[in-house]
Amino acid sequence: YKESVLGVSLTLRPTTSLLSFWELIPMRSEPLRKKKKVDPKKDQAAKERLKTRIRKLEKASQELIPIEDFITPLKFLDKARQRPQVEFTFKETERRALLLKKWSLYKQQEHKMERDTIRAMLEAQQEALEELRLESPKLHAEVIKRDPNLFPFEREGPCYTPPIPNYQPREGKYSDVTKVYTQVEFKR
Repeated sequence: YKESVLGVSLTLRPTTSLLSFWELIPMRSEPLRKKKKVDPKKDQAAKERLKTRIRKLEKASQELIPIEDFITPLKFLDKARQRPQVEFTFKETERRALLLKKWSLYKQQEHKMERDTIRAMLEAQQEALEELRLESPKLHAEVIKRDPNLFPFEREGPCYTPPIPNYQPREGKYSDVTKVYTQVEFKR
């Protein structure tokens, strides 16, 4: 009897083994191709061309993409000032310079007094702790132990920005104004 399998008609006889059936199905593959013989000189020349092209690309300065945040808008570069600059007399300039010197001297003395006061307080505290340690080591251990309730810190509140009540977002189309920069490849 005759059957058609995968587009191939087969004639099967009752004496024929089913194992021979697989030999009749056409395999879905192509014949092996011959390997191309590569000329070593051409291969070496192609590698050299590639190396020189890479060297040229490295030498050519690439176009840098500008950072929008670093570009000052033109409206801020306007030379016209809103308020005219006040010209001071020589006496006023000298008076201001002398006042600035006096102020810096006053702040320096204030800082020095504050530093000396803190140093004296720390020395007195260390001296008292040493006396307490000699008097009662148990009390000394209790005194220098950390107290977590000394400066209580409680933080309550949202860890994100809360929504604005009754906020209605604007309707409309979104237009993307992001500039796209492309790197121009070096041509031979």
